[in-house]
Amino acid sequence: MRNYDRILIRYGEMTTKGKNRNIFVRRLKNNIARKLQAFERIQIEYMRDRMYILLNGEPHEPIIEKLKTVFGIHSFSLAMKCENDLDAIKETALAAVRQLPYKGKTFKVSARRVDKQFPYRSDELNYEVGAHILRQTDGLTVNVREPDIDVRIEVRQDGTYVTCRDIFGAGGLPVGTSGKAMLMLSGGIDSPVAGYLAMKRGLEIEAVHFFSPPFTSERAKQKVIDLVRKLTTYGGRIKLHIVPFTEVQQAIYQGVPNEYSLISTRRAMLRITDALRRRQRALAIVTGESLGQVASQTLESMHVINEVTNTPILRPLVSMDKLEIIELAKQIGTHDISILPYEDCCTIFTPRAPKTKPKKEKVFHYESQLDLAPLLEKAVNDTETLVIDEETGQGDEFAELF
Repeated sequence: MRNYDRILIRYGEMTTKGKNRNIFVRRLKNNIARKLQAFERIQIEYMRDRMYILLNGEPHEPIIEKLKTVFGIHSFSLAMKCENDLDAIKETALAAVRQLPYKGKTFKVSARRVDKQFPYRSDELNYEVGAHILRQTDGLTVNVREPDIDVRIEVRQDGTYVTCRDIFGAGGLPVGTSGKAMLMLSGGIDSPVAGYLAMKRGLEIEAVHFFSPPFTSERAKQKVIDLVRKLTTYGGRIKLHIVPFTEVQQAIYQGVPNEYSLISTRRAMLRITDALRRRQRALAIVTGESLGQVASQTLESMHVINEVTNTPILRPLVSMDKLEIIELAKQIGTHDISILPYEDCCTIFTPRAPKTKPKKEKVFHYESQLDLAPLLEKAVNDTETLVIDEETGQGDEFAELF
């Protein structure tokens, strides 16, 4: 019996793009090829409105699971291709249905004649193919309104494609089509979700984590590495910059009044992230802030913290409540890592009563009493860079060269 020989991929939002659509399509093709590099026999063909993966004998089940995590795919289907001949189309459609658990189910045929030179109209194809399937199967009935199985037929100039089931993809835009941004990644629940949503909008991300030994442990560092590895499921290889933050953090907590120390700490983090952004030629900074969730995320606090840079600060979670963020973290697989009980630098030295409406003038005054610039520069220069890959795990900063 004939088997499915390809997977048909539909673009979704990418179809709204104009003359630059091919840039998005090529990037999607490259991202899929990298994702499926273990399947050596596959071939990827693409055109303006869709893409095909020729299986060439590779198993389709593991490929389907990997495609579900590729941004830029609206949906995809197992497909069969045949020549533009009525008998061939009927037999191919029958073979496609027979590979499904069809007994006791309902079906309809939805034909689309893209090649207008084909002698049968769409409604004629619907009738001919539907009648053939009914004659050759038992326990299958017609329902044109809400069928269990929709046998879709597309007659194109290069051949006819038959599919029976759509699988939803991750949506969004291909990672890398919207530029590069730095993700400020703590060990908590929020920032990995922000990274996921940033990649869904086509951003390539590099993660920045602030590490304060001995107040934070190696387990906390490993936790962040594991979070980045989980994010590589959706975005491919990701650089992780681990910033030694102990000296900066101690200087702030020794020299800034307790209620303002949190704001100054966030400002220092943003300065360092911005310096790393310039080195890595990124265009924006992504944070996991949600408006009003904690003291440093009030609008007044954000305004004072943002003052240290003109770089765009993207906050994908800004309007989400905590329960929504937790649910999404569970869906993408970061939640159980995030709740491991290893403190990061954001949870140590937490002031008892942090200012929710800080005054910019006071922050400037307190920070003017400190000489933070050398410490910030040293933190940037001493930053450790790892390259994390979904398939091979952790590398070093030179891994991408080999």
